[in-house]
Amino acid sequence: MVDGIQWLVDQDPWQHAVVFARGIDPEELGLRMGGTPGSVVSPITGGEAWDMVLDLGTDDDEVVRVGACAGWSFAIEYGLGEGGGRLSEISINGVEAVGLEPSPDHPPSMFAYARDGVEVCSFGIGEEAWRWGEAPDLLLPELTAAGVLHPDGQYARSEGEDYRDRDRHTLALIEARFGLCLPREAVVNQRLPAFLIR
Repeated sequence: MVDGIQWLVDQDPWQHAVVFARGIDPEELGLRMGGTPGSVVSPITGGEAWDMVLDLGTDDDEVVRVGACAGWSFAIEYGLGEGGGRLSEISINGVEAVGLEPSPDHPPSMFAYARDGVEVCSFGIGEEAWRWGEAPDLLLPELTAAGVLHPDGQYARSEGEDYRDRDRHTLALIEARFGLCLPREAVVNQRLPAFLIR
Protein backbone atom coordinates (compact mmCIF):
# COMPACT_ATOMS: atom_id res chain seq x y z
CA MET A 1 0.00 0.00 0.00
CA VAL A 2 1.29 3.45 -0.95
CA ASP A 3 0.89 6.20 1.64
CA GLY A 4 -1.17 9.20 0.68
CA ILE A 5 -0.96 12.56 2.44
CA GLN A 6 -3.71 12.22 5.05
CA TRP A 7 -1.26 11.00 7.70
CA LEU A 8 0.11 14.53 7.95
CA VAL A 9 -2.79 15.53 10.23
CA ASP A 10 -1.91 12.72 12.66
CA GLN A 11 1.43 14.31 13.52
CA ASP A 12 1.37 16.10 16.85
CA PRO A 13 1.50 18.83 15.72
CA TRP A 14 1.70 18.79 11.91
CA GLN A 15 4.75 21.00 11.44
CA HIS A 16 6.32 20.07 8.09
CA ALA A 17 5.32 22.09 5.06
CA VAL A 18 5.44 19.93 1.93
CA VAL A 19 5.83 20.93 -1.70
CA PHE A 20 5.08 18.50 -4.53
CA ALA A 21 6.15 19.03 -8.14
CA ARG A 22 5.34 17.03 -11.28
CA GLY A 23 7.62 17.50 -14.27
CA ILE A 24 10.97 17.89 -12.46
CA ASP A 25 13.12 15.53 -10.42
CA PRO A 26 13.64 15.87 -6.66
CA GLU A 27 17.03 17.57 -7.03
CA GLU A 28 15.59 20.21 -9.36
CA LEU A 29 12.74 20.77 -6.90
CA GLY A 30 15.26 21.37 -4.11
CA LEU A 31 17.11 23.88 -6.30
CA ARG A 32 13.92 25.68 -7.35
CA MET A 33 13.04 26.05 -3.69
CA GLY A 34 16.28 27.97 -3.22
CA GLY A 35 18.52 25.09 -2.23
CA THR A 36 22.27 25.41 -2.51
CA PRO A 37 23.83 22.58 -4.55
CA GLY A 38 26.05 20.39 -2.36
CA SER A 39 25.05 22.23 0.82
CA VAL A 40 24.17 18.94 2.55
CA VAL A 41 26.68 16.29 1.55
CA SER A 42 24.86 13.08 2.46
CA PRO A 43 21.20 12.08 2.90
CA ILE A 44 19.82 12.95 6.35
CA THR A 45 16.91 12.03 8.62
CA GLY A 46 14.18 14.41 9.73
CA GLY A 47 15.79 14.65 13.18
CA GLU A 48 19.11 15.63 11.61
CA ALA A 49 17.32 18.25 9.49
CA TRP A 50 15.77 19.78 12.64
CA ASP A 51 19.18 19.67 14.35
CA MET A 52 20.69 21.58 11.42
CA VAL A 53 17.97 24.24 11.51
CA LEU A 54 18.28 24.69 15.28
CA ASP A 55 22.10 24.73 15.16
CA LEU A 56 22.14 27.34 12.40
CA GLY A 57 20.10 29.54 14.72
CA THR A 58 18.92 32.21 12.30
CA ASP A 59 15.48 32.90 10.91
CA ASP A 60 16.84 32.76 7.36
CA ASP A 61 18.01 29.15 7.35
CA GLU A 62 15.90 26.15 6.52
CA VAL A 63 16.49 22.63 5.25
CA VAL A 64 14.48 20.65 2.71
CA ARG A 65 14.63 16.88 2.29
CA VAL A 66 13.58 15.60 -1.14
CA GLY A 67 12.27 12.41 -2.68
CA ALA A 68 9.77 11.07 -5.20
CA CYS A 69 6.53 9.08 -5.12
CA ALA A 70 3.89 8.24 -7.74
CA GLY A 71 5.24 10.58 -10.43
CA TRP A 72 5.64 13.58 -8.10
CA SER A 73 8.82 14.92 -6.53
CA PHE A 74 8.35 16.09 -2.97
CA ALA A 75 10.22 18.36 -0.56
CA ILE A 76 9.68 18.40 3.20
CA GLU A 77 10.58 21.73 4.79
CA TYR A 78 12.22 22.25 8.17
CA GLY A 79 12.40 25.77 9.56
CA LEU A 80 10.28 28.68 8.41
CA GLY A 81 9.12 26.95 5.24
CA GLU A 82 8.86 29.48 2.41
CA GLY A 83 8.34 26.90 -0.35
CA GLY A 84 4.59 27.43 -0.49
CA GLY A 85 5.23 31.08 -1.31
CA ARG A 86 7.44 30.05 -4.23
CA LEU A 87 4.97 27.76 -6.00
CA SER A 88 4.65 30.01 -9.04
CA GLU A 89 8.45 30.01 -9.48
CA ILE A 90 8.68 26.28 -8.86
CA SER A 91 6.03 25.60 -11.50
CA ILE A 92 7.63 27.47 -14.42
CA ASN A 93 8.11 25.75 -17.79
CA GLY A 94 5.08 23.44 -17.64
CA VAL A 95 5.62 22.07 -14.13
CA GLU A 96 2.72 21.48 -11.71
CA ALA A 97 3.26 22.26 -8.02
CA VAL A 98 1.15 21.63 -4.92
CA GLY A 99 1.96 23.20 -1.55
CA LEU A 100 0.64 22.15 1.86
CA GLU A 101 1.54 24.36 4.82
CA PRO A 102 0.43 23.33 8.32
CA SER A 103 0.39 26.81 9.95
CA PRO A 104 0.23 25.44 13.54
CA ASP A 105 0.66 28.91 15.07
CA HIS A 106 -1.76 30.66 12.71
CA PRO A 107 -4.42 28.23 11.45
CA PRO A 108 -5.72 27.28 9.01
CA SER A 109 -3.36 24.97 7.19
CA MET A 110 -3.06 26.04 3.56
CA PHE A 111 -3.38 24.34 0.18
CA ALA A 112 -2.07 25.89 -3.05
CA TYR A 113 -1.76 24.65 -6.63
CA ALA A 114 0.29 26.30 -9.38
CA ARG A 115 0.90 25.34 -12.99
CA ASP A 116 3.29 26.78 -15.55
CA GLY A 117 4.22 29.79 -13.41
CA VAL A 118 0.67 30.72 -12.39
CA GLU A 119 -1.10 30.30 -9.03
CA VAL A 120 -4.22 28.40 -10.09
CA CYS A 121 -6.11 27.68 -6.87
CA SER A 122 -5.55 28.16 -3.12
CA PHE A 123 -7.60 27.91 0.06
CA GLY A 124 -7.33 27.31 3.76
CA ILE A 125 -7.99 23.73 4.85
CA GLY A 126 -11.16 24.16 6.89
CA GLU A 127 -11.89 27.47 5.14
CA GLU A 128 -12.57 26.09 1.66
CA ALA A 129 -15.41 28.56 1.05
CA TRP A 130 -12.76 31.27 0.52
CA ARG A 131 -10.74 30.32 -2.55
CA TRP A 132 -8.49 32.40 -4.77
CA GLY A 133 -6.16 32.13 -7.77
CA GLU A 134 -6.61 32.12 -11.54
CA ALA A 135 -9.19 29.30 -11.28
CA PRO A 136 -10.43 29.42 -7.67
CA ASP A 137 -13.21 26.90 -8.36
CA LEU A 138 -10.87 24.23 -9.78
CA LEU A 139 -11.60 21.87 -6.88
CA LEU A 140 -15.23 22.92 -6.32
CA PRO A 141 -16.59 19.71 -7.95
CA GLU A 142 -14.45 17.57 -5.61
CA LEU A 143 -15.27 19.71 -2.57
CA THR A 144 -18.97 19.41 -3.40
CA ALA A 145 -18.87 15.65 -4.10
CA ALA A 146 -17.04 15.09 -0.80
CA GLY A 147 -19.69 17.04 1.15
CA VAL A 148 -17.32 19.84 2.15
CA LEU A 149 -19.19 22.55 0.23
CA HIS A 150 -22.57 22.99 -1.43
CA PRO A 151 -22.55 23.67 -5.21
CA ASP A 152 -22.93 27.41 -4.46
CA GLY A 153 -19.61 27.30 -2.55
CA GLN A 154 -21.10 27.53 0.95
CA TYR A 155 -20.22 25.09 3.72
CA ALA A 156 -21.95 21.71 3.87
CA ARG A 157 -20.11 20.41 6.94
CA SER A 158 -21.54 20.24 10.42
CA GLU A 159 -20.10 22.84 12.79
CA GLY A 160 -19.17 20.27 15.42
CA GLU A 161 -16.85 18.23 13.18
CA ASP A 162 -13.46 17.50 14.76
CA TYR A 163 -10.79 19.62 13.06
CA ARG A 164 -8.52 16.61 12.41
CA ASP A 165 -11.34 14.70 10.73
CA ARG A 166 -12.21 17.84 8.77
CA ASP A 167 -8.61 18.38 7.63
CA ARG A 168 -8.13 14.67 6.82
CA HIS A 169 -11.30 14.78 4.69
CA THR A 170 -10.01 17.74 2.64
CA LEU A 171 -6.53 16.22 2.31
CA ALA A 172 -8.17 13.02 1.03
CA LEU A 173 -9.84 14.84 -1.85
CA ILE A 174 -6.63 16.77 -2.67
CA GLU A 175 -4.73 13.48 -2.59
CA ALA A 176 -7.24 11.85 -4.96
CA ARG A 177 -7.50 14.84 -7.33
CA PHE A 178 -3.75 15.12 -7.89
CA GLY A 179 -2.64 11.53 -7.17
CA LEU A 180 -0.31 12.66 -4.37
CA CYS A 181 1.59 10.36 -2.07
CA LEU A 182 4.11 11.00 0.67
CA PRO A 183 5.79 7.82 1.96
CA ARG A 184 5.48 8.08 5.72
CA GLU A 185 8.26 5.59 6.56
CA ALA A 186 10.74 7.42 4.31
CA VAL A 187 9.78 10.85 5.63
CA VAL A 188 9.74 9.88 9.31
CA ASN A 189 12.56 7.32 9.59
CA GLN A 190 14.77 7.15 6.51
CA ARG A 191 17.57 9.29 5.15
CA LEU A 192 16.72 11.52 2.18
CA PRO A 193 18.83 13.90 0.09
CA ALA A 194 18.67 17.43 1.48
CA PHE A 195 19.46 21.07 0.70
CA LEU A 196 20.21 24.05 2.88
CA ILE A 197 18.15 27.12 1.98
CA ARG A 198 19.28 30.55 3.11
